[in-house]
Amino acid sequence: MEKFVIHGGTPLHGVMQPSGNKNAALPSMAACLLTDEPVILHNVPDIVDVITMRKLMESLGVSVKRLGETSSWEFQAKEVRPADLDPDICRQIRASILLAGPMLARSGGLVLPPPGGDVIGRRRVDTHILALQQLGASFFYDNSFHFSANGLTGADILLDEASVTATENAIMAAVRAKGRTILRNAASEPHIQELCQMLNQMGAMINNIGSNTLVIDGVTDLHGTEFTIGPDYLEVISFLGAAVVTRGELRIKNAGVAHLGMIKLVLRRLGVDFDILGEDILVGPDQRLVIESDLGNAIPEISVMPWPAFPTDLMSIAIVLATQSTGTILFHDWMYPSRMFFIDKLVSMGAQIVLCDPHRCIVNGPTRLNGEKLDSPDIRAGIALVLAALSAKGTSVIRNISQIDRGYEKLEVKLARLGAQIERVEG
Repeated sequence: MEKFVIHGGTPLHGVMQPSGNKNAALPSMAACLLTDEPVILHNVPDIVDVITMRKLMESLGVSVKRLGETSSWEFQAKEVRPADLDPDICRQIRASILLAGPMLARSGGLVLPPPGGDVIGRRRVDTHILALQQLGASFFYDNSFHFSANGLTGADILLDEASVTATENAIMAAVRAKGRTILRNAASEPHIQELCQMLNQMGAMINNIGSNTLVIDGVTDLHGTEFTIGPDYLEVISFLGAAVVTRGELRIKNAGVAHLGMIKLVLRRLGVDFDILGEDILVGPDQRLVIESDLGNAIPEISVMPWPAFPTDLMSIAIVLATQSTGTILFHDWMYPSRMFFIDKLVSMGAQIVLCDPHRCIVNGPTRLNGEKLDSPDIRAGIALVLAALSAKGTSVIRNISQIDRGYEKLEVKLARLGAQIERVEG
């Protein structure tokens, strides 16, 4: 098993460009099932989750080839088959559930073993099933999810939660359903907007993109297209955070600044500032790193909410930033009951954090972190531990980095180019 060995305390300096958004790449790949014509995706991140999704699609009959040594891939689902998917592969990735919507629309069914992904608590699939049933799909469960449909029909659907992947599944099924679908309480993250834009390029008719009420007029056929996946804003903020905690200076090119408004507001409460220059962001070495109190000098709270509010996937990074800021702040992630279960690792490094319950913690800073031997429990906690190790005094070892590889392309290479003392070694 590979691990990262990190010697902390070195400021990062330089220029980097983020890879394509993982959470846009995976549904975009699934959407290629909706046409028998070739689809070319550019800026596909070279990460484990993408490779896993490729294996699943190939087992359904999709031809997949990489175009040279680039980040461009060609997908052609000329003929698809509802083959038995490998349960072990499905367990590796949450996004396997995204195959249900397009396969219902294209071939009328799919047998899907339970999806996997990050261990951050129960992640229900009920919203997917309820939405697809309203479009005319049938469903039963016997240790696998059995989806079938004799044609799909548009419907007025109110999602019982603003689930990202359920929204994507419903969109991909609805674009080839008969008639109009109104999808209410839809999630509106940047990757959902990209999926809708890609589908419209393929001939779909999706309106109100970016809102929580999508209007979709079904079409009989979709055609091929070329589409470029946008930058991963989670990677952008990860590298921004790495520059801040090491007191470095960084320019992040093509950072997707249109989607960083709320994130900028929240980070400012931690004393973190960055400048926007065109499509780039500039992170300076002289950060305030003072937590802004609420009115009356009350302890402030950072809570996650559906987009365009502060996203849950950035909570772990924000907690590490708070350990380096002066003041006290409460973090609240009500979405996942295990999101906070990496706090003990930061405490072992010297952080002053009180875990109030599975959803809340109080951070008091600043504290000098010390190197430690750590395990990465999931993608987002894993990158947070990397940031903590980069800022720490001494050497840290982070094991189970296959979790980090699921979402970050060549992380140690990118960090080393900026001056970080990090290497990947065999366990």
